[in-house]
This record gives sequence, C-alpha cells and structure tokens, in this order.
Amino acid sequence: MVPLAKALAPSYRVHAPDLPGFGDSERPPQVLNLAELTDYLVAWTRACRLERAVFLGNSVGSQLVVRLAVRHPDLVERVVLQGPTMDPGARTMRQQTWRWIWNSRGERGSLTPIALREYWRCGLRPLLKTFRYALEDPIEEKLPSVRVPALVVRGSWDPVVTQRWAQEVADLLPMGRLVVIPDGPHTLVHNRPLDLARLVREFLSAAPLQSFDV
Repeated sequence: MVPLAKALAPSYRVHAPDLPGFGDSERPPQVLNLAELTDYLVAWTRACRLERAVFLGNSVGSQLVVRLAVRHPDLVERVVLQGPTMDPGARTMRQQTWRWIWNSRGERGSLTPIALREYWRCGLRPLLKTFRYALEDPIEEKLPSVRVPALVVRGSWDPVVTQRWAQEVADLLPMGRLVVIPDGPHTLVHNRPLDLARLVREFLSAAPLQSFDV
C-alpha cells in the first residue's frame, strides 16, 4: 500500500493501518475472521476520530471495506474497491491459488520480496486460515447494501479478478462504477500507484451522485 499512500499523501490525509496479525501489529491469540478484522478496523477508525472517511480496500481488503460500509455507514463517505475478491465463480482454494500463481507473472519483481517477507511474518497457518475465511465470505450478498458512491478498479491483465466478476461487483453496487487500468495486474496499489491515485482523485473530486454510469 505504501506506493499508493505516497502518491495520495500530497492531496489527502492518508492512513494505512496494519490489521491484527499482519505487518507490525501484534499477533492475536487466534486468527481473526473477516467480521473480527472489520470490528478492529471500526475500532481503529473511531479511535482516530475519523468520520465520513473514504476507505480503499486492496484485494481481500475490499471485503473488509464492504463489510464496514454495510455495518457502519456513518463512518463511510465513499469506497474504492481495488481488485475485489472473492469471485463466486472460482471460490475454491485450488482455483484461487492457480489464479494467484498466474498473476505473479505480471507483477513487478519488487513486489515479490515484500510479499514473501510479509507472508513469513504472518505465518503460514494464519495466512491460510485468513484465506479460507475470505473464500467463505459471500461479498456478492453484501454489495447491494453499500449505499455510498463506489469505485471498482481492475487491471486488465488481472487473472484473480476477471472482467466478468469486476463488472458484476460494479453492477451490484447501487452507486458503483468500474474503471479498468490497461495492462495492469492484480496489485495496482504497488504496480500502478500513479494511475490508481489519478483515478481516486477524479472519483473524490466528482460531485456526489445518486448513480454512476458504467
């Protein structure tokens, strides 16, 4: 998230919290499910006294942002879902693992050591359990209840989030819009931060609408 945060920082106040069990955060006694991770995000948001903020979720983070927007709409002004998982058409460990392996061919080499370091710090068991929690989360059932403007962003080369699924996400959102970054892989926050930041700035500068044209 750091390259995107740096790209947005000159224009906005940017926060990039580490969730429990990830990054520099403390390790909880048990692996938290997505509802519990969302509770943490809510508590962190309130502790920072953030109201009506814009939340940007990357990959599985999009699932947390959707949960937050549905359960605590008072905290959310708008949402950006970058590479939202999990595609209900490929909701198995085997299918998703194959998609992630295929996607790695299009990511920048600089991402590999970062990802491996963070996976090692998290630990294999917590990582796999969190992955399973994400697979079991039917995000498509929650999307229609997100009542704020929402921008869905996909890289055109992203095999994890197909064009079909990205369009379905945007269509299910009452105020959703899909934008595709040409030749972008899954992790746009690292690989195409300037392009993504430009889209975010355009999205935030637009007047609030009742709906978006896709």
